[in-house]
Amino acid sequence: MIRIAVGPEPIDIAAEMELVEAGENGAVATFTGLVRSDDGVSTLELEHYPGATEAALAEVAAAATERWSLAAATIVHRVGPMRPGERIVFVATAAAHRGAALDACAYLIDRLKTDAPFWKRETRGAEPRWVEARAADDQAAARWSVD
Repeated sequence: MIRIAVGPEPIDIAAEMELVEAGENGAVATFTGLVRSDDGVSTLELEHYPGATEAALAEVAAAATERWSLAAATIVHRVGPMRPGERIVFVATAAAHRGAALDACAYLIDRLKTDAPFWKRETRGAEPRWVEARAADDQAAARWSVD
């Protein structure tokens, strides 16, 4: 099962976990990303390219499902304005064994940061600014390349 959801609604982790834990799996791994208040950020706003974003996330999830023989892969990502402490992303994987679930979860979070079309704008005081892509995100995603 692959589940991809992108929207402005708050992420209901209990409901998402119920879906991922269904079945006879030995392990579930999760990652929850929160909006940080680094350097006085008061609002983070995410924009996306509807349709293209979901397709990119589905492609990454399909690759993880195949590579680690996952029973389930979930990516739920918020868009729109969010405040520090709010959930921005939830990633979950289910597999027969913990190693596969943990590796696949790390792969998904690393790859979604570089492969999915999201644009971030932070507001500090009255000054909104677009957030540039980070080289560290590219390096994290590159570690999963299969040569």
